[in-house]
Amino acid sequence: MRNIGIIGGTGPQGRGLAHRFARAGHPVAIGSRSAERSAQTAQELNARLGGGTSVRGTTNAGAARSCDIAVLAVPFQGFAEVLRDLEADLADKIVICCVNPLGFDRQGAHGLYVPEGSAAEQAAAALGGSAVAAAFHNVSAVRLRDEPGPLDDTDILVAGDDVDAKSAAMELSAAVTGRTGIDAGALRNARVLEQLTAVLIAVNKNYRVSAGIALSGLAADVRDRAAAA
Repeated sequence: MRNIGIIGGTGPQGRGLAHRFARAGHPVAIGSRSAERSAQTAQELNARLGGGTSVRGTTNAGAARSCDIAVLAVPFQGFAEVLRDLEADLADKIVICCVNPLGFDRQGAHGLYVPEGSAAEQAAAALGGSAVAAAFHNVSAVRLRDEPGPLDDTDILVAGDDVDAKSAAMELSAAVTGRTGIDAGALRNARVLEQLTAVLIAVNKNYRVSAGIALSGLAADVRDRAAAA
């Protein structure tokens, strides 16, 4: 089991991931700018988990300090400031970024320009002492929260340059889908994963669904070999 800190854990994606990780047995600290809000969220999640105390609320800094693995789930607006504030607390830790730099206009969601290429690459540049991977961008917060079983029709795509960070993200994916995540290559591929979320938002709006990503052509034995490599 890994101690997981969700930075921005009171938002929809953070809450959904916290629920999944805690249900899989991982102790989870939900971080927020408001300790009161995170405590309330933790109480609600523990009630859903059957009255246990595997989820606790704290500040973003508190979650960063106490965790082995941090999940960045904050809005892109203000993301750079969060990285600056938590750089020391996240040093020598694995950081998984699921931040999507998106804007919205009359045509819907669209990707935003990020000088480093992606939010995950921005995190890697700002957190020089951390090992960064990108994952969990394209999974529905609604399904994370509401569906009782694993999202076994969905694949979690993981990008990263650090072997340990990528492996940790792929292993944690099993808490969501019931199987190991998919190695999607270098961290620079997070640019595609992040902006693909805009496409999913359009699909979900047009068809009134909560669509995710599923890869064809990957048999179970292929997935197992890749995960063990």
